[in-house]
Amino acid sequence: MALELTNDNFQSEVLDSDKVSMVDFWAEWCGPCKMIGPIIDELAEEYEGKATIGKVNVDNERDIANQYSVSGIPTILYIKNGQVVDRHVGRAPKNVLQSKLDALLAN
Repeated sequence: MALELTNDNFQSEVLDSDKVSMVDFWAEWCGPCKMIGPIIDELAEEYEGKATIGKVNVDNERDIANQYSVSGIPTILYIKNGQVVDRHVGRAPKNVLQSKLDALLAN
């Protein structure tokens, strides 16, 4: 399962982490979010120990969503060394998300 990210743990789990992070911004009512959710959870298991993969519920954590100018969901941010290095908006197949993660982990 992907890590639930909140205002309380976003700084420590993502921004201060020495790992690459993939953060899925989603909401319960979002159809495409429900479709990509299982993929995010699969990637969280596959990359455990190598990358931080988490989810931010935009309805509960509006401050984080606003901080990163998330206006459409699902939005996936790739964060390395505390900085957003890539962004994907909308659904994507697993291989697209995985290739972006692999490229960041290789550098």
